[in-house]
Amino acid sequence: METVDLATTPLRDLNAALQAQTRETNRTAWEVLNPRGVHAIAVGLDAPIQVTVRGSTGYYCGGMNKQAEITVTGSAGPGVAENMMSGTVVIEGDASQYAGATGQGGLLVIKGNAASRCGISMKGIDIVVFGNIGPMSAFMAQAGRLVVLGDAGEALGDSLYEARLYVRGSVKSLGADCVEKEMRPEHLAELSDLLSRAGADARPEDFRRYGSARTLYNFKPDNAGAYG
Repeated sequence: METVDLATTPLRDLNAALQAQTRETNRTAWEVLNPRGVHAIAVGLDAPIQVTVRGSTGYYCGGMNKQAEITVTGSAGPGVAENMMSGTVVIEGDASQYAGATGQGGLLVIKGNAASRCGISMKGIDIVVFGNIGPMSAFMAQAGRLVVLGDAGEALGDSLYEARLYVRGSVKSLGADCVEKEMRPEHLAELSDLLSRAGADARPEDFRRYGSARTLYNFKPDNAGAYG
């Protein structure tokens, strides 16, 4: 295992070393010590390596990830796994605002709670939150799945497109154009797979599914005169 101590090694050097790894690398396991809330740890990776960050991170940890498996043993600041393409990011603590924002693929697992706007504008990423999520989560979510084992805050799924939302607990309120939908066998099957991949001990039958009512897909000219 390669061990890098951020108390003595500049963050730029760590990221340069991680970003230099390729599919053929034999340096597959990395450990990062003393993150101390530093921003942009392990961003832009594109190799099948495992990176374990021992502690809590600042903004954008694991952003733009491809292929790598990144684990944070503490909590993560805003924008964790932002624009992730593939791979896995696991946060063993809590995540701050807009976790998984604009993510296009891969799996983000948050074993604690996630703050507001979790999954904002997600474009194919899968997000599994063991705890609760804050308000305006999955705002304008276009594709992917958001799974919440706890409760959801206000305006869940506001203005979402085709993302699928699964919530086991209560939902404080639904956003514009978000409605509860039937949980069919294919949804139970995909939810079961997501829970298994995330290591979550929960029954798919205990969840409810939410999605777009598709009423915002087309412009309605009723009040067009007000904008002339």
